[in-house]
Parts: sequence; structure tokens; C-alpha cells
Amino acid sequence: MTPDLLILDYEPAHQPAFRALNHEWIAQYFAIEPIDNKMLDDPEGYILGPGGHIFMASYGGELVGTCALIKEHDGMYELAKMAVSPRAQGLGIGWALGQAILGKARQLGARQVELLSNSRLTPALKLYEKLGFRHVPVPPTPYQRTDVKMVLDL
Repeated sequence: MTPDLLILDYEPAHQPAFRALNHEWIAQYFAIEPIDNKMLDDPEGYILGPGGHIFMASYGGELVGTCALIKEHDGMYELAKMAVSPRAQGLGIGWALGQAILGKARQLGARQVELLSNSRLTPALKLYEKLGFRHVPVPPTPYQRTDVKMVLDL
């Protein structure tokens, strides 16, 4: 990790950046879906309150990335809402966020972390594979864009 990169615990003041970072990548490739807006507008209610966690990445003093860990049930969490601003991609920020969120999952007692993605997001899928995730069959999901599911046993 470079000295200019800090991984921060989410604070309510980060909500506009959390929303903007995710809207930026989702709108670039897909349509924003109602479930996206629910989580992005109320991360405290949808992610933090039920036992999840959010990290923000600050690079050179600017919030340029984020990643959430959503509690599904005991021992099972979902890595979600990972986003790195296009102007900050290629700096290892996604890797640092992934490492931080998996460390938090272990700290919370997770046995498995899953994620949902799309086959068009090749750089993201390569990052998830590097983090140790493996592909599994895709169940029905609330997202129309999902055609990839990956899991990591901890």
C-alpha cells in the first residue's frame, strides 16, 4: 500500500462518496436498479445496521474507492458495492479494499464470503480470483446484471 492510500472505516459523512463511486461504475456498464439505490441511499440501514461493514479508500486526501461487507446470516457475508474511481484504477486500491474487507470478515467470524458480479467486469473478476474467490453456479438474485457468483471459504 502506498503512503498516500488510507483505508478508512465508513462514517455517515462518507455516504455521498459511497453513493457517487458506485453510481459511477454501475451507470457506465449497466442500469441503476432499485436495490442499488436502497443500499446506496441508506447504507446504515441496509449494510451497517444488520451487522455489515463498509470501508472507504482515500488516496491523496480524496475518497476514491469503497467496498461493503453485508451480513447474510451467521458465518456468511457478501462482498458488495466495491468501486474504485476510474481516475484511481491501477493503483492497487481494489486489492487494498479487498484485503481489508476480507480481514474484517475474518474478524467478524465469517466462514464464507460470496459476491455477485457480471462477466463484462473482467478486471474486477481477475481481482476477486487473485483474492482467492472461486466461481460457483449463479442462483436467482435481485440484480438483473448478475451472471457471476463467486465464493471464498475462510
